[in-house]
Amino acid sequence: MLTVQDLRKSFGNLEAVKGVSFTVEKGESFGLLGPNGAGKSTTINMITGLFAPTSGEIRIKNIDVIKYPKQAQKWLGVVPQEIALYQAMSARENLKFWGRMYDLSGNELEKSVDQVLEIIGLTERAKDKIETFSGGMKRRVNIGAAILHRPELLIMDEPTVGIDPQSRNHIIETVKRLNSEGMTIIYTSHYMEEVEYLCERVGIVDHGELIASGTLSELRETIGNHSRIILTIDKETAHVEKITQTLLGIFSKKDIQIQDHQVMVFHKEPQLILSDFIQSMTKTGTKITSVDIVEPNLESVFLHLTGRNLRD
Repeated sequence: MLTVQDLRKSFGNLEAVKGVSFTVEKGESFGLLGPNGAGKSTTINMITGLFAPTSGEIRIKNIDVIKYPKQAQKWLGVVPQEIALYQAMSARENLKFWGRMYDLSGNELEKSVDQVLEIIGLTERAKDKIETFSGGMKRRVNIGAAILHRPELLIMDEPTVGIDPQSRNHIIETVKRLNSEGMTIIYTSHYMEEVEYLCERVGIVDHGELIASGTLSELRETIGNHSRIILTIDKETAHVEKITQTLLGIFSKKDIQIQDHQVMVFHKEPQLILSDFIQSMTKTGTKITSVDIVEPNLESVFLHLTGRNLRD
C-alpha cells in the first residue's frame, strides 16, 4: 500500500529527515512513533504531500506521490492534528463541504455523509453547529471528513490529543473498526497504549532516522525482554553524578536511564537484583519514594532506544 524509500528533507542546513525507509502492507495498521522534533511529523507531511522531499521516493499503490500527486492522493485520507472544520457550519454541512472536495455529489454524497455520521456516532447531532461541540466531538467530525471517499490508506496524526475519555475510546474503536473492514492505517500518537492496542507493526523515528521497526514482539526482543525497574526519588536528596557512578559499577550504560525524579534500570530478572539496586541507591544518600517493576512493553522499548519518554 505504501513504500517510503530513502526519504530525506532539509530546511536550510538542518536535515530533519535522514534517509527514512519503510513499507506498510494493504490492510495493516502501522504505528509511527517519535519524540517531539524527531522528524516524525515531517515524514508524515511528505507522505501526505504537504512537504516536497529533498530526495527519496514515496509510492501509494505503486503510484509515485511526487510525480503524480493527484492520482496517488485519491487513495489517501488524512486526519490532521489540527481541527480542520468550519465552526459556524453544522456537522452535516462540514461533511458535505469536504465530500465535494473529493468530487462527491448528489445521492452518492448524501449516502456517504449518512454513513460517516453513523460511523463517528453523531447522527443525532448532525444539524448542530460545530461551535457547540466538545473537543472530542470535533475530532470525530475531523475523522469523518477524512473517510468520506472511503480511502484505502488513512493517515491519522495525533487524533486523540486533548480530548475526553469517552470520545477517545470512541475514536480508538472507530479506528479499530475501519482497519478490520480493510482500511490501511498509519497512526501516530503520544499514547503508547493506543499504539499497542491498534497497531500490528510500529516504526520508531529519532533524530531524523528510523531506528527500529517491527511487530511489538520483535521490538520487545530488541531489549531482550528486559523489565524496567523504576525508582522514584526525592530530587532534593539526589546526586546524579554519584548515582551514575554507582550504577555503572553494577549495570551497563545502555541499561540505565536517569530522568528528572526517576532512576530506571532494565534487567531480565528484576527480582534478583532489586535488593542490591535499592541498597546501592541508598548508599548515595538518595531518598527513594516508590519502587515499580514494569514488564516489557512498547514504552520500555522506546525509552531504551531513544533515552526519552514519548512526551518529552
